[in-house]
Amino acid sequence: MEVELRNITKRFGEVVANDDVNLTIRAGEVLGLLGENGAGKSTLMNVLSGLYTADEGEILINGKPVDFKGPGDSISAGIGMVHQHFMLIPVFTVAENVILGVEPTGKIDYLDLKKARLQVREINQKYGLEVDPDELIENLPVGIQQRVEIIKVLFRSADVIIFDEPTAVLTPQEVTEFFEIVKSLRDTGKAIVFITHKLHEILDISDRISVLRRGQIVGEGDPQTTTQTELAEMMVGRPVSFNVDKEPYAPADVLLDIEDLTVLRENDDVAVDGINLKVHSGEIVGVAGVQGNGQSSLIEALTGLTRVAGGTVKFNGQNITHASTRARHRMGIAHIPEDRQRMGMIADFSIAENMVLDTYYDDRFSKHRVINWPKAYKNSARVAADYDVRMTSVHDAAGNLSGGNQQKMVVARELSRETMFLIAAQPTRGLDVGSIEYIHSRIINARDEGDGVLFVSSELDEIMALSDRVVVMFEGRIVAEFDATTHPLDKNTIGLAMAGAVA
Repeated sequence: MEVELRNITKRFGEVVANDDVNLTIRAGEVLGLLGENGAGKSTLMNVLSGLYTADEGEILINGKPVDFKGPGDSISAGIGMVHQHFMLIPVFTVAENVILGVEPTGKIDYLDLKKARLQVREINQKYGLEVDPDELIENLPVGIQQRVEIIKVLFRSADVIIFDEPTAVLTPQEVTEFFEIVKSLRDTGKAIVFITHKLHEILDISDRISVLRRGQIVGEGDPQTTTQTELAEMMVGRPVSFNVDKEPYAPADVLLDIEDLTVLRENDDVAVDGINLKVHSGEIVGVAGVQGNGQSSLIEALTGLTRVAGGTVKFNGQNITHASTRARHRMGIAHIPEDRQRMGMIADFSIAENMVLDTYYDDRFSKHRVINWPKAYKNSARVAADYDVRMTSVHDAAGNLSGGNQQKMVVARELSRETMFLIAAQPTRGLDVGSIEYIHSRIINARDEGDGVLFVSSELDEIMALSDRVVVMFEGRIVAEFDATTHPLDKNTIGLAMAGAVA
C-alpha cells in the first residue's frame, strides 16, 4: 500500500497546524516523522486517521483519492493509529479491549469471546507480541499495554500503522523490545509512520525521515548519512547544544534528609525499603533505576502524596514526614510529577487556571479568598512565553495543548516561583531537543542559585549529564552511589547496578 498526503492544510481558528504538507508513506518501510512540540505531527496523522478533516488538500491510497468522514473510514481503508496516550479500558481484559467496536459474534449474534481470544493469540504468534488475552489491562505494565494497542490495529487489518510518540513512557529495555516489534511489522510489508522528537531513536528505526517545523515540511533525512546535529537544527530552526554546562560543584547545608524511609504499595508490598539519603543545597542528585523499582513511591512520599510507613523525612531541619502537600509547597518545595495528565494538570481547566493550581491562594493572586484573575492571566501569559508554551490564549483548555506543551506548562508553573528545593520526576518526558536544552538550563540555574534538586529520569544519559551525584534504586533500595565530581560516571557500571548486579 502507498499513501500520499497532498497539500494538506489544517487550521484551528487562526492557528495553522499543518501548512501545505506533502508526505508519502510506503509499504515495507518506516517513515520517521520528526518535529518539535506543537510542530503539527499528531495533527497531520489525525487527518490521515480520520479524526480531523483537512481544510485543504487530499489523501490518496494507491493513487486513488479517498474521503474520510471519520475514523471508521480510515480504519476500513487499512490505516491504524497507536496514540501517545493509550485508549484502553483498565477493567477490561486484553481481548475485550482489542475487539471493542468490532466484536466477533456467533449464533444469534452472541459475543464470541472464544474466537476473539484465539484471534489475539494468532496475532501474538505472528508478530511475537506475547500478550495474555485474558489479562486485565490494569494489571499490565505500560510496555505491554502498548502491545495491546498494536494488537488492536492489527486485529482491524491495518496495513499502515502510525505510532505517535511510542517510546515516551517506555523504559530503555522496553524500547529495545518495541523496536524489534516495529521491524517485524515492517518486514511483513506494513507501512510504518514513527512520530517522535528523539533523534537517536529516529535514526535507529527509520528508513526515511521527514522533518516538520511549525506545520511545514522543512527537510528530509537519510538515517545512514544524517547526523543528530543536522536533524536538531532542522527541527528547531537553530543550532542546539547537546552538552550540559555546569558551574563547579559547591554543595552547602543539607536540605533534604531521609532516614530509614519505608513506603508501602496499596497491596502492602514494600515499594521503598529503608532508604537513607541526603541532598544538599546547591547539588543535583539523580535517581537512576529501571521503572518500577520504587522511584515513583519515593517521590510521592517526599511530596506528601502517599503515606510513609516508617522512617523520617526532614526538610531544612524540620520534620515533614507527615506534613501536607500544601505545607511542603509553602516551604519552597517544587514538584514536577512524572505523569503530567494524571498528576500535573487538569485537562478541562484553562492554561491560566493550571498555571495557578498551586499558587492561587498566595498573596500574589488572591486577596480575602478572592482570586485576582486579571493578574493571574497576565502572569500566566508571561510564564508561558518564557517557557515557549505554544498556545493561542491562556484561556484555552490545557487538554488542547500538545503533549510536549502540556509538559512545558507544568514545568513552567513549578520553576517560575521562589523555591528552595526541586523534586523533578521525568521533567523532559515528551519534550523536543530544544525544549530539553532549555529545561536542563533552568534546572541547573536552580541548583546554581542554591536549590537542592532530586532528579528522577528513565533516560540514563540525562541522569549522567545533569547529576552531581547518582544513586541507583533496585527493588526499593539504594544499591549504589556514584559521585560525578570525583570520578567520571560510567554508563555500563550504572546500568549493571540498575539491573541489580552490585558487588
